[in-house]
Amino acid sequence: MSVWQSIYEELNDPDFVIISAAQDTGGEAVAGPIFDAAKASYVQIVDVNHAISSAFNFVNVPSAAWVDEAGNIVRIDEGTYAKTHPFGGTDAYAPALKDWVRNGAASVYVQAADEVTDNIRRRTPEQEKAEAAFRLGNFFREKGYAEKAEHYWLMARTLHPDSINFFRQDLTLSEEGSAGESFMKFRTEFAEAGKDYYRPLDLD
Repeated sequence: MSVWQSIYEELNDPDFVIISAAQDTGGEAVAGPIFDAAKASYVQIVDVNHAISSAFNFVNVPSAAWVDEAGNIVRIDEGTYAKTHPFGGTDAYAPALKDWVRNGAASVYVQAADEVTDNIRRRTPEQEKAEAAFRLGNFFREKGYAEKAEHYWLMARTLHPDSINFFRQDLTLSEEGSAGESFMKFRTEFAEAGKDYYRPLDLD
């Protein structure tokens, strides 16, 4: 996040806004210190129900959508690390974003509407039910019904076992956290099965 803060300050464009949404059921208590440490001056949201990942069907964080001044999505669903990262980031994404901010619709990195549509992942009926089960689990956890929360979280994972969002959220409640050995094992198995952890960046 500190890297994105530097990019935000570098661009210094009043027409460019970053909206960063932490997808974490732990709420402000968990996500707030991360925002504070980055000293972020752009818009910050704590999304306890993963509503944004659900709406855009993002496979994992960090992911992003570029939305133009007319409210149109012009790029979507990629690993959006601002620099090279072992989880799938490269140095190519930040320069592409800067080009879009400076050139708008004329940027070579803007995707046509049909390409954006094709890049939005579709959910199966079972995966739609998983989204509802996940939110029910969050609701019961918030209200102190641990057994019911676990029931619906397990239902969500069963209905959508490939959801990295669900899996990593579960791990945040464990001692090892969301980027430990369990996550690395899951990520390796995911890739070995030929599944897209992140869609390859189309930035040529």
